[in-house]
Amino acid sequence: MAEFTTNTHRFDPYKNFKFRVLWDGRVVAGASKVSALKRTTEVVKHRHGGDPSTSRKSPGRSEYEAVTIERGVTHDVEFEQWANKVWNHGSGLGQEVSLKDFRKDLVLEVLNEAGQKVLAYKLYRCWVSEYQALPDLDANANAVAIQHLKLENEGWERDYEVVEPAEPAFTEP
Repeated sequence: MAEFTTNTHRFDPYKNFKFRVLWDGRVVAGASKVSALKRTTEVVKHRHGGDPSTSRKSPGRSEYEAVTIERGVTHDVEFEQWANKVWNHGSGLGQEVSLKDFRKDLVLEVLNEAGQKVLAYKLYRCWVSEYQALPDLDANANAVAIQHLKLENEGWERDYEVVEPAEPAFTEP
């Protein structure tokens, strides 16, 4: 595990608008929004037979919520091709799902204002449970067409090998 160091010059928290999503070792083109990483652990209540006045609580199963990635519609077909691995319309009987490679591990990187990687999370065994190829189309709108991938996952963890970088400074002439 990496040793934690602190950047004593940084007082501001990181912003939520600089990030990258990587799958298959490549940056996902045009990702504009990623939903929160959320884990919930069930509470198991129990009590001792001789102590009727209070309940004890202990952790039960943990569940990881699905993550949604949004990006502007382009000619890039990677979202659609991945979604088609779970259900490919028009495939022959027994070929609707690609069991070999419908899951991917993803990496979510958070960048500071200078574009340096400051945090990374690994998302494990993701697969597409919902795919929106096109949004509602409206001739009176003035907006970017956005497509969505909803990804089920079997957990995520922070990559502690990513350490806080020394931030660049402008030098006086």
